[in-house]
Amino acid sequence: MQQRMAAISEPNRFRIVEVLKDGPQPVGGIVDALGMGQPQVSRHLRLLAEAGVVEATKRAQQRIYQLRPDAMHVISDWAQGFAALWERRMDRLGSFLDDDRAPE
Repeated sequence: MQQRMAAISEPNRFRIVEVLKDGPQPVGGIVDALGMGQPQVSRHLRLLAEAGVVEATKRAQQRIYQLRPDAMHVISDWAQGFAALWERRMDRLGSFLDDDRAPE
């Protein structure tokens, strides 16, 4: 998971993941969406693929990239653990504030 998080943490690769969340895209579509050069996009896609975040299928002369659902589930599950932590903390804060406001 660390390799996936490190790959996504780079701003341009994060933007590529954002584009791919809407569905599979050819390299040219990603280039157009981000206004980056094709060699730069291809390099970032290669790194994302090596980290297991995206996968490519070949269609004629194009490579179509899409997010790997299993990779995104691992990241989502990890983030959900923090959501539960913050929810418990907010509940405790709410209880503290309610107790503090109670008449004596």
